[in-house]
Amino acid sequence: MPELRPTPSSTAPEVEFISAVNVRESSELHPRPGSGVDLAYLRRYARALEDGGFDYTLVAYGSQSFDPFTVAAALSQHTERIKPIIALRPNTMYPTVAAQQLATLDQLSHGRAVVHIISGGSDAEQASHGDYLTKDERYDRSEEFVEILRRAWTETAPFSHDGRYYRFDDFGPGFPTWSGTIPVSIGGSSAAAYRVGGRLGDIFGLWGEPLADTREQIDRVAEAARAAGRTDVPRIWVTFRPIVAATDALAWEKAEATLSAVEAAHASGFLPRRLRTSGRPQNAGSQRLLDIAARGDVHDRALWTRPAQVTNAAGASTALVGSYETVAAAILDYVELGASLVSVRGYDNLNDAIDYGRYVLPLVRDELAHRRATGRRGEVVAQPPLEAPKAAKADALVTA
Repeated sequence: MPELRPTPSSTAPEVEFISAVNVRESSELHPRPGSGVDLAYLRRYARALEDGGFDYTLVAYGSQSFDPFTVAAALSQHTERIKPIIALRPNTMYPTVAAQQLATLDQLSHGRAVVHIISGGSDAEQASHGDYLTKDERYDRSEEFVEILRRAWTETAPFSHDGRYYRFDDFGPGFPTWSGTIPVSIGGSSAAAYRVGGRLGDIFGLWGEPLADTREQIDRVAEAARAAGRTDVPRIWVTFRPIVAATDALAWEKAEATLSAVEAAHASGFLPRRLRTSGRPQNAGSQRLLDIAARGDVHDRALWTRPAQVTNAAGASTALVGSYETVAAAILDYVELGASLVSVRGYDNLNDAIDYGRYVLPLVRDELAHRRATGRRGEVVAQPPLEAPKAAKADALVTA
């Protein structure tokens, strides 16, 4: 059995970028009253992502959020290239119905649909939709769910299923996707997540952790893939909340101001309930982020973990802070580890997405293209020793 490792950096792999959809002009940085969809804003936001060079955008799910299928369908009709990633919780939809809806979206978008399976990390959040399974049971259910999805998209005759969580007779066929199947993403930071994602995921999603911790998680996913008999590994997706500016000093000044505003928004009670958590989070991903934050505020080149402390690690909450060049170099560090999908979602949603597309994404892509063309690294985006930015950060805060 060949050893499963990420692509070596010397081959300069491709990288694709992910953002997140917003349906109205409100954010943690600028919370605004109201709860409706602003279609004009959604169109503008979607176009900004596509014009900025993003490849995917996550259409998130929460028990208090809008239906991701409807939002993704609308987005697909106002874009030509960007791929919507549907966040889907198996407890909210029977897998045969999900297969129909995802196939329909894939047809409407000419093959752009992706699905991200959320098994659920909070008993309370799951219970709000009538789901009372344990965490391990939820991952077992996700495993069965994904297996049914793939059969529904590929079977050429009606089929039946009698499993632990789902049972049906003579379903389909008739729900083909645009190009044969739909990529399935699975995320998490627990043993159950590694097991299911390593076995079945086309993509495995991670939150932004220090390089060494990320390397350990990538190895766990590869180990699970190998145990399942795979000869490949899921593509690795890492997520950050970058805070960028023209210089490192300006970026850290902006970061402190941003965090103060975010902290006030969380304290005000204005934000959705899912972002207003207290006590030790139940999900492994949030626990890991809080434990990492307790080890220090700044890690590696530019990873800032204090936002995780302020928000109680409610979702993806670690930032990359620095100049456009510094943040591009930090992203390249993760690409060299094996991440081929990088999610960058800001606090000032639309304006940050525009800045990333204008200043950060091109630097990363230009550096990788240069490596492929010349075999040399660091000539477009320098990657100096990782210890240096910590001192630079301290100096920046003193002089800002």
